[in-house]
Amino acid sequence: MGIMTFRALAAPLVLLSVAGTATPAMAQDAATAERLKKVEAEVRALQRKVFPGGDGRYFEPQITAAQPTGGTTAGTPSTTAVTDILARLDAMESQIARLTAQTEENTNAIRQLGTRLGALEVTSGAAASAATPSPAATIVPVAVTPTPTATRPATATPPPPPPAAARPAGPTAQRLAAVQAIAKPQTDDPGDDEYSYGFRLWDAKFYPEAQQQLSLFVEKYPNHRQISYGRNLLGRAYLDDGKAKEAAPWFLKNYQSDKQGARAPDSLLYLAETMIAMRDTKRACIALAEFSETYPAVASGRLKGQYDANRTKVKCN
Repeated sequence: MGIMTFRALAAPLVLLSVAGTATPAMAQDAATAERLKKVEAEVRALQRKVFPGGDGRYFEPQITAAQPTGGTTAGTPSTTAVTDILARLDAMESQIARLTAQTEENTNAIRQLGTRLGALEVTSGAAASAATPSPAATIVPVAVTPTPTATRPATATPPPPPPAAARPAGPTAQRLAAVQAIAKPQTDDPGDDEYSYGFRLWDAKFYPEAQQQLSLFVEKYPNHRQISYGRNLLGRAYLDDGKAKEAAPWFLKNYQSDKQGARAPDSLLYLAETMIAMRDTKRACIALAEFSETYPAVASGRLKGQYDANRTKVKCN
């Protein structure tokens, strides 16, 4: 009787012990599954953020966990909680990798667009102020009225144009012959030929003709190795012709487009000179200060004389 009574009392205690240990495990599995569902929901939300529209091309079918049933079919292996979790984690890692790659591609594309827009903003001011001829344009000698002096004071205001009745109807035969006497180079580098021809016109002091030719060069060959020289010389052709307002955009564009360009320091210094000619002391001082900070070696070397001369023409704080 004693043994039978002991067994009758021990059996319920064993069942109670087993049930007590199973309950925390079931609660833990339920908490893990709930966390996975939350992570999957966040991944799907991120997918919709990166791929708006909910197009099925961007989404893989959701992985559903095998729901427990009352029994298993003979011959079909049942999935465990561990294999289900691993499968779902693998799917999420693949989705996150694809989202990361797509995000990097989008970021790179946005960066490239920003660069292109910045370049367009830099060039828009100069393009609006200095109209350029079409590539098919030819250099036409321009009638000019000779000035009393051969040199142009840096701060002098250009003389007013003569009355309409006094203006020449066209270029004189002498000027036409002089322009035609300047030969255009013919080499295997057509871009260099266009620039060199513009330089020869400027060097001969045919400034309006040089403006036409150099405008043709910078429009037709924007990526040529001589482009820094061409834009700077185009600004000088306007400045030497007494057209400081037209010269300033070209100096600014040449400096901003490529600060390491061969004539970028020259353009920044000529920009200061242009501002002095326009009596804009504030901007002249800004240009001189930036020149000395950006190109200290050039300011104390190749362009020291011009830099010192411009500093004496304006009083900066």
